[in-house]
Amino acid sequence: MTNPLFPLNEYIPDGEPHVYGDRVYLYGSHDKENGDRFCMQDYTVYSASIYDLNNWTSHGISYRKENDPRSRKDKLVDLYAPDCVKGNDGRYYLYYVAMGPNIKNFGPVSVAVSDYPEGPFDYLSDIKYPDGKPLQKFLTNDPAVLNDDGRIYLYYGWGLGRDFRSKIMAPIYNLVQSKLFERSLSEIKETKPSILSCAVVELYDDMYTVKEGPVSVLDSKTTADKNSDLYNHAFYEAPSIRKFGDLYYLVYSSGENCELAYATSRYPDKDYVYRGVIISNADIGYMGNTEYHMTGGTIHGGIECINGESYIFYHRCTNNTDFSRQACAEKIHIDETGYIKQVEMTMQGLNPEPLAAKGIWPAALCCNLYNGKTAKARRNGLKDVPKIASENEKSYISGINKGTVVGYKYFRFNEVKEILVVTKGSGGRLYISTDEKEADAIRRSKNLSDKKYIDLEESTKWKTFRCSLDINTKKAPLYFVYIGSGRVDLLEFEIR
Repeated sequence: MTNPLFPLNEYIPDGEPHVYGDRVYLYGSHDKENGDRFCMQDYTVYSASIYDLNNWTSHGISYRKENDPRSRKDKLVDLYAPDCVKGNDGRYYLYYVAMGPNIKNFGPVSVAVSDYPEGPFDYLSDIKYPDGKPLQKFLTNDPAVLNDDGRIYLYYGWGLGRDFRSKIMAPIYNLVQSKLFERSLSEIKETKPSILSCAVVELYDDMYTVKEGPVSVLDSKTTADKNSDLYNHAFYEAPSIRKFGDLYYLVYSSGENCELAYATSRYPDKDYVYRGVIISNADIGYMGNTEYHMTGGTIHGGIECINGESYIFYHRCTNNTDFSRQACAEKIHIDETGYIKQVEMTMQGLNPEPLAAKGIWPAALCCNLYNGKTAKARRNGLKDVPKIASENEKSYISGINKGTVVGYKYFRFNEVKEILVVTKGSGGRLYISTDEKEADAIRRSKNLSDKKYIDLEESTKWKTFRCSLDINTKKAPLYFVYIGSGRVDLLEFEIR
């Protein structure tokens, strides 16, 4: 088992992990290979034994788009990022927001119910006040839910990544927000501290009627103190809530739109304090890094304690867009104060030890892929930037050009003698390194004389090339660095 967690033709972003009994279940939205928008497919659930995180089971479709009452036969809704909680009645409740046809922007949060954690789920209700009016204060997006010793808290919100406070520009900003969010001007003005916030409500035991709230619990950039640490990592979207011990952990996507940050509090509905970044799906900020080491993009995930260890689940972007995202996870450490140090993206993922460097590995498992132009994902992709691509459910790396680094972390090399690569495209040289600084020097064409490389020949079909190696180390990354004048696709590599 590696990152991504599931087969390379499976696209489960926005993952929320929850342990029920002796299994961990991952609830997420469901993208499509080469999709042109978010969340195009029905929900599905995966699970694994808490004692064996290397073997995940697909439970098939857990909730269909057609099950939402707003779907029409020829216009099905899209099911955005969900979360699941076990109710006080022992049943499982799946919270979600439907988007797309037949729905206004930021429509109501909905809930479906099942007798089993893996589903199938049946539509139950929209979240509403006791008088039947739907909950729509603040922006109903990305629900997260917590059963706190019998009290049910629902978190949600959207914040954008820019500061909209300006007395001079306020009338224009308010008008833009009114049009974008499909909310009245009066609601935009009267929602405090801002409609751009993370909010929480408490629900009754029926799991859909508002008992108290909503109230804002975390500021977006529009209301965050400009002199605070939060300001540069303010709430944008994707709240995820957990309680470990006496501390509440609110994980969220910041305005950087490629990192999961978090805040903690002693209370479920107030006093959250920004603590730091847990992970970036471009490795921005890790060990001071400022360069995109993967195509960054929308990110959503959650933390969970599994069999005594803590993990962060998140997703990576493929195809240089936000529309074909894949589930990943990394081990984290939570210290006695609740602090979590930022971790890097790896291929190793949930494995407690580095992967044995032997056998055939799909190139698309890379955790680093960059060439100096790598940036945030865009709707139509990125120009002159290599990408994880797919055709007919076959994944590979496409568009490798001069200075491209392809990285895999981490391997255990035991007397490795040879490496083979399967490529097509231009000729050139594919240099091999087990050191990040050396790989960086190679991509800048520095000190190449004594470095190992594979000579590639031009080919329109997949072709195998090889070179001898002598590597013997307990833990190291593996980097391929391309130096040549054309473009190369990489399908797989074999370590012998």
